Amino acid sequence: MQTYIGFLRGINVRGHHKVPMADLKAALSELGCKNMVTILNSGNVIFDLEETELHTLEIKIATHLEQRFGFGIPTFIKTKTEILSIIKSDPFESEEITVDKRAYITFFRPENNAKLNLPWVSEDGAYKILECKADSLISVLDVTVSKTTKAMAIVERSFGKDVTTRNWKTLIRIEKKLLA
Repeated sequence: MQTYIGFLRGINVRGHHKVPMADLKAALSELGCKNMVTILNSGNVIFDLEETELHTLEIKIATHLEQRFGFGIPTFIKTKTEILSIIKSDPFESEEITVDKRAYITFFRPENNAKLNLPWVSEDGAYKILECKADSLISVLDVTVSKTTKAMAIVERSFGKDVTTRNWKTLIRIEKKLLA
């Protein structure tokens, strides 16, 4: 068995695409997922499953969830090892993260060909992309200057809508569950 973390885009956001966590767990158990733990109510789930290729698993889960809930749910899957490695790398160590300056990680498909000159900073200076890897962005946002939705619109213009973003604090919560 392998431990995976699923990041589901766009569920339970401002009353749209409601997916109760109990229903999500039930849907995933239909695919053979075990030991499921949800983090927050926004589409973060840890589960165990027989080891499989990640892209195939993403498609299988997304297809099943769309059939079950009646709307598309883009799904991004990472292994426990990948998530712990990202956290251990501490990509925000050189940034002062505060209540108003927030740290984010955005996952996208590895085949995405967007190119940015880094570090990239928005015109108003509020949003800064620190690092762009093969399948993720590391960024910070000063919410005293701009809203998160504006920063995500910038990401979508460069990387398309097939992305999902999480606050760094969410990844830390996931890490705690993984190590418990």
